[in-house]
Order: sequence, then C-alpha cells, then structure tokens
Amino acid sequence: MKKSVIFLTLLLFAFTISSFALSKTFVTIGTGGVTGVYYPTGGAITRMINKKFKQYNIKATVESTAGSVYNINAVLSGDLEFGIAQSDRQYQAYHGLAEWSKRGPQKDLRAIFSIHPESITLIISAKSGVRSVTDLRGKRVNIGNPGSGQLQNSKDVLAAFGIGINEITAEQVKALEAPGLLQDGKIDAFFYTVGHPNGNIKEATSGRLKVRIIPITGQGIDALLKKYPYYAKTIIPGKFYPNALNTGDVESIGVKATFVTSKNLHEKIVYAVTKEVFDNLEDFKKLHPAYSVLTKEKMLKGLSAPIHKGALKYYREAGLLKYIEPKLVL
Repeated sequence: MKKSVIFLTLLLFAFTISSFALSKTFVTIGTGGVTGVYYPTGGAITRMINKKFKQYNIKATVESTAGSVYNINAVLSGDLEFGIAQSDRQYQAYHGLAEWSKRGPQKDLRAIFSIHPESITLIISAKSGVRSVTDLRGKRVNIGNPGSGQLQNSKDVLAAFGIGINEITAEQVKALEAPGLLQDGKIDAFFYTVGHPNGNIKEATSGRLKVRIIPITGQGIDALLKKYPYYAKTIIPGKFYPNALNTGDVESIGVKATFVTSKNLHEKIVYAVTKEVFDNLEDFKKLHPAYSVLTKEKMLKGLSAPIHKGALKYYREAGLLKYIEPKLVL
C-alpha cells in the first residue's frame, strides 16, 4: 500500500512539473545588427517581458538578424514570434510588393505597434567630392545587404534622382561593415536607414577621413513622398554627430520601425507584450534617445497590416482604439 501511495505521489509530482514546463512559452524577437537601434529595442522589450515571468510565464530572447525582410519572413514561417521591421517593408509584404511580388500578398502578417522614426541617411567621404545625391554616379556606394530594409530605400532614393543601379558601383554589405570600408577608402558612400543617434554613423564620422551627411531633398523626393504613403520627411539632428562636416541639422526622408508578428501567434502572448510596453512607456523611452519622441498615439500610426487581435484587446481596454485606422481593425 505504501509503495502505491509513493508511486502515485511521485507520478503526481512529475505531472505537476511537466505541466509547469509545458505552460512556459518561449518567444524570440528578431531585430537587426547589434549597433543599430533594432537590437536594443528588442532587448528592452525582452527585459520587460522577462521581468513579469511569474505573471505571464513567458520567456523572451532577442536575436540579431539581417533586418526587416528576414524578420518578416521568419515571423510568417514561425521561426520567430516577433520581429522589428521598417514600415515600408510591412506595407510591401502585406500587399505582395518588392521581395514578395512573386509570392503575393502576405495576409498572415500582423502589426502590433510602431516604434521610432528612421531616417534614410547618406554618409559620404569628403574626398569623394560628393555634395548631393546626383554626384553618386560613378561612385562606390553601399546600398544595404540583402534582407535589410535599407536596400529598397537606397534604390528608391537613387531612382528619385534618376540614378540607375548600373550607374554606381553598388556594394551590398551590412551596415556594421560600412564605416570601416568608408574610412579605408574602399567605398565613397553608404546609405543607412536608422534611428538617431546611431553607433555606426558615430564611428563613420569619427575616423581619420572627414565625412559628411548628405541631404535627401528635392523635386524627385517630393514625388516619392506622394507615391509611397509610408515615407515622410525627417530631420537628422547635427548635434548627434559633432565630428561630421555638417554645420547643422540634415533634411531627409524616412520610415518607422514597427513591431510585427503572425496572426497565428496566440492572443495572450501578444496581449502581454503590448500591455507591458504601453503600460511602461515612460521607462521604455529612457532606454534610447531615438525613443524620446514616442507617444501612445504616434505608436499606432505608420502601420499598414491589420492589428493582431491580442494587441487590439489591449487597445480597447486602454481606450486607444480611436488612434488606429479603422481598416486595420479586422
């Protein structure tokens, strides 16, 4: 009899431990290069969730990835639970454009919220003689690695100025490598779509060779803004890069970083992540200067995929539904 009781007790204990283990949820957030803003953004969200492990039983990790395109594809395939992606890439994926033109609209993609603004930033070596985008013809230019969001941004800007890819020597390396290549004289310029201040650009502007940030403005850019709703005018603060040759702020255009997932991710997980970020927004904003402009209202703008039902549940409870475009509420 005693043996039976012990056996049943052990069996019950094992079942309890097993149930607890099964109830744990592990999620991964895909970001970008470790020197960009995506990686610390993912890290900040991860820490918020892990702090509340006892409440949600969710364990989050952050992963450095190739960027927007990779993150969207990985979220849709189930390799990642969450990803950070540029707003233009979110739009293109959901509508079956650019890299998704052959596969068609990715209707399982879901938006959660937008984060910081990201400016298309063009850094040039002073000795290259480049003073405007039109001067890039015949130059060696890094336009962004495959899988990144900035690759299409670079192409859009060049096209707006009537410059074909075949008119430059195009490199496609990661943003992390570009400052070194510029300082070594192996490229004349590089594009980088990023929130400011940024470590890569600080590195590029602090080397032996003098560099300049080039404005991205003009009639071609005005036409681009009218054509694509996800682009908007931005300002790159000169104070962030005192070693650059610029004497003030630089005008450009940009997109927003957005937090995305798949419609197949459980509602409770998305609800928990959304709630933690919005309920602790003031603490979140202190983690990086790029977040200083964030408000709850702004974080619900710049989205082009339907809002995940888990996020919608929180927005209804918090009275934030009025800030979301009705067409994004399914």
